[in-house]
Amino acid sequence: MVRGGDLDFEGVSCDAAGNRYLVSEAYGTVLKVPVSGAPFWLDLPQALIEQARGQGMLQHFNAIFEGIAVNAFGDRIWLAAEREKRGLLVVQRDKEQWSCGQSCVLLSEDGKDLLPAEQGHKTVSTDFSDLSLYNGKLFTLERAAYRICRRGLETGQIERCWSFAKEAMVPSRRYDQPYGLTEALVVDEKGAWIGIDNNFGARADGEKRPIVWRFAAPEAGWSAGQ
Repeated sequence: MVRGGDLDFEGVSCDAAGNRYLVSEAYGTVLKVPVSGAPFWLDLPQALIEQARGQGMLQHFNAIFEGIAVNAFGDRIWLAAEREKRGLLVVQRDKEQWSCGQSCVLLSEDGKDLLPAEQGHKTVSTDFSDLSLYNGKLFTLERAAYRICRRGLETGQIERCWSFAKEAMVPSRRYDQPYGLTEALVVDEKGAWIGIDNNFGARADGEKRPIVWRFAAPEAGWSAGQ
């Protein structure tokens, strides 16, 4: 699970106390950055990796962890396995010991998504590119499908999804790259922040800087349809 000397952080979250948690794809674990004191790697259970790989996840280079969400108490962490297979994993802390509880695997699935017509309707592996925890629900950023989905915390099953493909495919916002580029998500009461990893490439209007989009929440709110 270790490669090179690059930490390759692929997600960040925080708890109510202000501690930060960064998931490293290179090391396959989580770095805790406390409000005060030195950062340290969490001693996550070996069963996390074993169970994930046993169900077909974390099998490919550059397709390991791609998102993290931490609850307010800092004693439960959700991780997204990126693709081929994609999945949702969870660990919990009892006192100072991290464990899988009944299982570390909430969801493991394979499949394909169809990119928008503007990207040639190319078929790509279904994926997760980030997670956000809001109002007792887990929200997944699904890069290839250009959507945000609300999921149950205990099962990872989809409850409802919202597409942002129409806005992403506005001609001036398009990138001359063959895949989706959205890789950061924060959901709050008023909307969602979505970050673009543009791989240093320019979009159609010439903008070369990484972009963060701000979308308004659905008219009926993020809890609609519950």
